[in-house]
Amino acid sequence: MEKENTIFVFGSNEMGKHGLGAALWARKYYGARYGVGIGRTGNAYAIPTKGMEMESLPLAQIQSYVNCFLRYADEHPELSFMVTRIGCGLAGYKDEQIGPMFQTAPDNCHLPSAWQKYKIDNNKNG
Repeated sequence: MEKENTIFVFGSNEMGKHGLGAALWARKYYGARYGVGIGRTGNAYAIPTKGMEMESLPLAQIQSYVNCFLRYADEHPELSFMVTRIGCGLAGYKDEQIGPMFQTAPDNCHLPSAWQKYKIDNNKNG
């Protein structure tokens, strides 16, 4: 994957305080902008898993943010998305709670190995 076409996808908080974990990595190395907690900045894409008060968001709300990301990834087949285990660190969720949210991820999304089993092969017939 060429770096200029690779987008680092990480779990964030809605305030965009990218101070720890993958969010800090995204800010330092992929151009995630501090203060922007949702969507793409630089070569990073923020998916909120924590709210304005740094509380873990409900799964349904995370799913809504994931759905927005999946639409974005589908609309940008020229990009390659390196998805981290969002929500499975500081937000406290388990792989089996978050991984299935990415079951319809397009082929340009590279999911963590623990989530591969949840992905539906979009190229299968029937």
